[in-house]
Amino acid sequence: MSKAVLTTKVDPTYDDLPEQRYHFPRTYLRQIEAVRRDWIVYYQPRRPSGDLMKTGGKQGYYATGRITDIIVDPSRADHFYALIDDFLLFDHAVPFKDVDHYYESGLRKEDGSANKGAFGRAVRNISDEEYDLILAAGFAHVLGKRDRERPAPDPAEEARLGLGDNPQMPYEVDSIDRRIVSQVVQRPFRDRAFSVAIKAAYQDICAVTGLKLINGGGRSEVQAAHIRPVADRGPDSVRNGLALSGTVHWMFDTV
Repeated sequence: MSKAVLTTKVDPTYDDLPEQRYHFPRTYLRQIEAVRRDWIVYYQPRRPSGDLMKTGGKQGYYATGRITDIIVDPSRADHFYALIDDFLLFDHAVPFKDVDHYYESGLRKEDGSANKGAFGRAVRNISDEEYDLILAAGFAHVLGKRDRERPAPDPAEEARLGLGDNPQMPYEVDSIDRRIVSQVVQRPFRDRAFSVAIKAAYQDICAVTGLKLINGGGRSEVQAAHIRPVADRGPDSVRNGLALSGTVHWMFDTV
C-alpha cells in the first residue's frame, strides 16, 4: 500500500489545520486519493510561510495522522480537504536526511544530492517501509532510545506500553516497526507521545503557576492535559494541550 508525506507550513498558505484537515488543489487529488483511509506524515519546510525571506520551520517530519475522507472545498473551485484523524506529534522532528540516508528515496538524486524538484511537490507518496522508518525515528524517545537532551524513560511506563529494552536501530525495518504502527492508535502510546510533546512545548513549565517542575532525578513533574478531552474527540496536538502541575491538573479536570 501507499502512504504519503503532506507538506504544511507554520503559517500555511492553504486552509490547513493539521490535526483536523489538509487543504489542497486538484493537482494533488490523485496522490491523496491513493492514501484515503491510510496513514500520512506531515513535513514542515524551513520557510514558515510564503515569504521567501523568512526561515524558522522545522525542516523535518513532525507528526503522523490518518486520512479518513476527502471532501470538496465548497468555497474555492478545484480545491479539496483531506480530513485527518488519529493525529499524533512525533517526540522530535526528523530531518529529511540523516547523514547519507534519505527517508524518502524520491528526494535523492543519483549523485547523492537532494532533488529540489521533488521537494517542490507538497504531496509525495511514499512506501510502507519509508513510512515505518520515519515513524520509528519520530518516536525514538517514546520508544526508549536514549538521548542526551531527554531523561531516560520510566521502565515501569515502558512495561505498561509493552515496549522492551531493545529500541530500533536506524534504518532497520522488521516486525517491531509494524508494532510501532499498531501502537499509534492505542491510548497508552498516544498519552506518552502527547506528554513528551507538551512538556517540550512548555519547557516543563506549568501554564498556570509559571513554575518549572523538575524532580531530583532530572525528570519533569508537569503533566500534559487535554483542553478538549479525548472522550470528546479532542486531538493530541499542542494546540489542545497544557502543561500543568499535578494539583492544577486535578483542579482543571474537576471544573
